[in-house]
Amino acid sequence: MEPKKKGMTLVAKQKAAGWLFLVPASAMIAIMSFFPMVKAFIISLQTGRGLNMHFAGFSNYVRMFQDKVFLRSVGNTFFYLIIQVPIMLVLAILLAQLLNNRDLKLRGFFRTCVFLPCATSLVSYALIFRFLFAQDGFINNALIGLGILDTGYNFLGNAMSAKFVIIIALVWRWTGYNMVFYLAGLQNIEYSVYEAAKIDGANGWKTFWSITVPLLKPTIIMTFIMSINGTLQLFDESVNLTNGGPANATITMSHYIYNSCFVRSPNFGYASAMSFFVFILVAILAFINMKVGDTRD
Repeated sequence: MEPKKKGMTLVAKQKAAGWLFLVPASAMIAIMSFFPMVKAFIISLQTGRGLNMHFAGFSNYVRMFQDKVFLRSVGNTFFYLIIQVPIMLVLAILLAQLLNNRDLKLRGFFRTCVFLPCATSLVSYALIFRFLFAQDGFINNALIGLGILDTGYNFLGNAMSAKFVIIIALVWRWTGYNMVFYLAGLQNIEYSVYEAAKIDGANGWKTFWSITVPLLKPTIIMTFIMSINGTLQLFDESVNLTNGGPANATITMSHYIYNSCFVRSPNFGYASAMSFFVFILVAILAFINMKVGDTRD
């Protein structure tokens, strides 16, 4: 009889190595992500201050849907989402298509120029736009110089124009970020596919809709989900550009949660309930996007 081999088999070693790499990462995700989610939900069911928190059921959630300022912040956030995200992603795809052209000179320079806004500090770029659109800022001075305006317009003091300033700022900063993903997707498409379409007589627009967009669909879905996630958690622009004004006309959900938690008398239970509501919104919209974009049988 042959003696039994001691030690682990190759398959067992591979499984052990897999668990060795998986466990630390899973533990960190559980500690840094899942535990705070559970803890936030528990706190959202409580009211009180500091150590005097007590169970209150779903009263914070009921209050949330009766809070006019919070409902307004939800409306503002979805206003930014509906207008800004499609504009930004369409621009990103078009710029990626343009800057993926093999015959374009200085492609690297132009790509860097488009991406640079993304590397700008969130606070810095918000303050720059605040100065640009001030009553005595560059935009007003340019419009007065062109004879379009007689006096400076208060862009940040008017509810609708302030919202559009935030949208312009978001598009300026995040278009290049999404363009990089589309560039990566385009560079994975075989150039022979475009050459075959050209031989078949397809023009640039038809090639774009029939070849580029379908092959970029996974990337489009990914950037759409990321953009929705980012917009629903929009904070810096609302705080630094308009401070939520005028009269809460531009305040976002994250900004209102911050105010409820740190600016006014701290109400962690109510802030946690609103945060959990944002989390559920992100999850639902991400699920819908994945289902709509899933073309598998």
